[in-house]
Amino acid sequence: MSNSLSVPETLVSLNEDNSSSAGEQFLRFQLTPDTTALLPLLQLTEVLTIPNGQIVPIAHMPLCVMGVYNWRGDILWMVDLAQLVGLTPWYQQNLNPSVYRAIVLSTPGQKTTSAHHQNQILGLVINRVEDIEVCNQQLIQSPPSSSINPRLAPFLQGYWSKANGEILVVLNGDAIITAVSK
Repeated sequence: MSNSLSVPETLVSLNEDNSSSAGEQFLRFQLTPDTTALLPLLQLTEVLTIPNGQIVPIAHMPLCVMGVYNWRGDILWMVDLAQLVGLTPWYQQNLNPSVYRAIVLSTPGQKTTSAHHQNQILGLVINRVEDIEVCNQQLIQSPPSSSINPRLAPFLQGYWSKANGEILVVLNGDAIITAVSK
């Protein structure tokens, strides 16, 4: 059984002071020990801690697809996000192998025949969840094409250079789900 936190209820309440400032809330997490990234909080459903052995591998899948996980009675495809975007795969990082840290990404899907939108969900295995950041969308910059990993580029919304000089990668949740759905 996993330990999970509801992103909207738990993480957002940790930073109530930030909710009044102008900007969008992002979940800050580590893809690798050297790469910190952001995803829009509105696209995230939950943060999971999954015991080793609970993700069931599926044969003949892309290397980044770790398998499936029983999430609230539904099948949740689990993807090594670092490997998907061309960084060091989770299994090669020096991490605690007894648990996986994952975030549940949920984006609106295509209209079904009944004119309802079906949400698309995906589990993203990451290195570590850090905090909530509030960023004005106008501060997210496009990176120079020559300075980014070509495998990361399709998933990149841009980057945010904070006042302290720290640079954070801002990922596009829709692009992640689209790439894995192919």
